[in-house]
Amino acid sequence: MKKLLLFLSFLLFNSFLSFAAEEPNPVLDINGEEIRPGVEYHIVSAIFGGGGGGVTYGKGPGNQICPLAVVQALSDLNRGHPVSFTPVNPEEGVVRVSTDLNIKFSPFINFCRGSNVWKVHFNEALEQHFVLTDGVEGNSGCETEANWFKIEGNYPFYKLVFCPAVCDSSSEAICKDVGIYYDDDGTRRLALSDRPFVVFFSKKNEDILKSVTST
Repeated sequence: MKKLLLFLSFLLFNSFLSFAAEEPNPVLDINGEEIRPGVEYHIVSAIFGGGGGGVTYGKGPGNQICPLAVVQALSDLNRGHPVSFTPVNPEEGVVRVSTDLNIKFSPFINFCRGSNVWKVHFNEALEQHFVLTDGVEGNSGCETEANWFKIEGNYPFYKLVFCPAVCDSSSEAICKDVGIYYDDDGTRRLALSDRPFVVFFSKKNEDILKSVTST
């Protein structure tokens, strides 16, 4: 009996180790700290010097006013408007790579009266998938598939990906990087692309050089 209990304990322990090993790594901000759901962060271009700044909101393609679009600030000195992340598992205490999540702008005066949650929308005139606001937070499933993103990469640089796994449908979902679409007027729009927009994350109101100066 003791041998049986020991064997079962061994199997249980190995199963736990296997589960722990398969759990995706947490996403880290520029200071090496784990990104937490509900906390405000800036998403900033990893390319310095002419690469543009952080992610913010602006008019949609073709100067469409509503819903607002997700764009990149032109200046390297502009860290953009902060966002927060909501993992598909509301009990998760950290944001993990390769895991479905919602991205939401922090509150601001939104004359469109829509939500601040990001979503992917196909623009027929331009034949392009753009990232806009007015998405739905939570309620994972086929009806909310357009609202789920993933973060891929390794510290300190990451990319955003649209490759939702929240729908059980057998139909093949779009799976692409989020990159930059350059408008004729110079606006840099977040859109699905074959070239990723490489970024880092910095906590709102926190010095991005803290980890460097503290060593």
